[in-house]
Order: sequence, then C-alpha cells, then structure tokens
Amino acid sequence: MSTTKDQPTDARARLKAHFAGADLAANPSKWDDLWREGFAPWDRGFPNPALVDLLSERGDLFPEKEGRIKALVPGCGKGYDVLLLSSWGYDAYGLDVSEKALEGARQTEKDSEGQVIYKTKDGVQKGSVTWLSGDFFKNEFLKDVDGEPNFDLIYDYTFLSALPPSMRPAWSNRFRELLAPEGRIVCLEFPTYKEPSTGGPPWALPPKIYMAHLPRPGKELPYTEDGELKESEIGEPSENGLRRIEHFQPKRTHEIGYSEDGKVTDWISVWAHPK
Repeated sequence: MSTTKDQPTDARARLKAHFAGADLAANPSKWDDLWREGFAPWDRGFPNPALVDLLSERGDLFPEKEGRIKALVPGCGKGYDVLLLSSWGYDAYGLDVSEKALEGARQTEKDSEGQVIYKTKDGVQKGSVTWLSGDFFKNEFLKDVDGEPNFDLIYDYTFLSALPPSMRPAWSNRFRELLAPEGRIVCLEFPTYKEPSTGGPPWALPPKIYMAHLPRPGKELPYTEDGELKESEIGEPSENGLRRIEHFQPKRTHEIGYSEDGKVTDWISVWAHPK
C-alpha cells in the first residue's frame, strides 16, 4: 500500500493532542486557538489545484442558472478557494468560526489583486466575496446571505476531516438543508489513506464515508470502536438522501494528497438532490 509524504508528522501529533479529551462544544474554539497561535499546517497558501481543474474542465457538472449564483465554503480559513470561486462568477461566501482566520482571508483578498489565478475568467462577471463569522450548524450567518438561504455550490475540502466522526450525521443533513434545489456539492475527499484507528484531526475519510452519510443525511451510522464503518449495517439510502453524480480522482491536488510514489490519493465527488 502506498504511504503518504506526510506520515507521520509532528504537526499531526500536535493536532491530535490539542483536541484530545475536548467535548464537541469546545471544537470551534479549539480551532480558533490554533489560528491565534499561528499554527495552521493545513494552510497551503493557494487554491487546491483539483478545484482549479474542476472549474475549468468540468463545467458540465454544474447546471446553468439565470441570475446570480452563490457558493459556500465552510471552514474557509484564509479564503483561497473562496476567491477562486468568485473569479468564476460565483457570489462566494467564506464561513469560519475563527475571526483570526477571517482576518487572514481579508488580507488574502487584498493581496489577490493582480494574481493570475484569481483573475476573472473569460465570459463571466466576477462574483462578490463575503466573509462570514459563525457556526456552520446554526442559522445566524444566513442573515448576511443575499436572497434565499441556500447555495448553488457548497465546497468541502478538509472541513469534514476537521469534525469528530460523531458530527457526520449533522454534517450531511446540514449540507442537504443548505443546498439549492438544482445545486451541487463538491467534496474533495481527504485524507483517504489514513487508518481510522489513528484518530484525528484530520480524521480518516475514505470515499465510503461520503457514500454512506450523504445519501442518509442526519442518520446515525454504526462504527466499530476502531472507527471503521460497518458498511453491511448502514441500511438503504433515505428518500431525501443526496445522490452522487460523479466520482473520480483529480489529475493533481495539494502535495499532502500524494503518496510517496507520486500518486494522487484524493478523490472528488459531486452530489445533487434526488431527482
């Protein structure tokens, strides 16, 4: 089995120790603490190349819509992916529980002027950028969202991997709630290579985790004590479950998503409401 370049790391050990014994209510403040300490090993300084390629090469996955289109990036950090989505015409909302992270996002926005990767793409009108401070699982942040309280695109990269496994039912249900009727969810699945027994964050997320939870939003699913999903016991998808319309490995991604022999370990899944 291929191993990844970042296994093991002092950063990962520090992350695990930082969250050890913390209850769920403390999870947001624990992430804010790390931003304030300047400890953010997940921050790569630029948008994920997998998202860059998806937007430029797979427009067929995103239905056309008249008027403005909105995108949400929960756990946006310093906002690189938010600014990229804006350059593709989305009114892009970056949400984070950490005010310190959002300070960095506003600075990223200032520094983005003149950078080629954030240049408005041909044939589109540049979208607006809005930074939101709040809890993804609560509705307060929606008061600052224009129009309907839903989004045409929701993008998850490292957000789910930052959440304890017990929050996966709430995560899947919240994605369903916030997705516009014809919208799309894009999950850049990471880390797919970790053993669940190693804990987190980041928590192990092989593709089967997404395939189990998103079609069964809000449902508690069985896991072993070592964190393995009991696939034979999860039952049929829910009537309101999201459906996966595409699943593939990107040609490139952030360095942390490669094995030691240079193979991409990340996956991309695209989701929609049931027909």
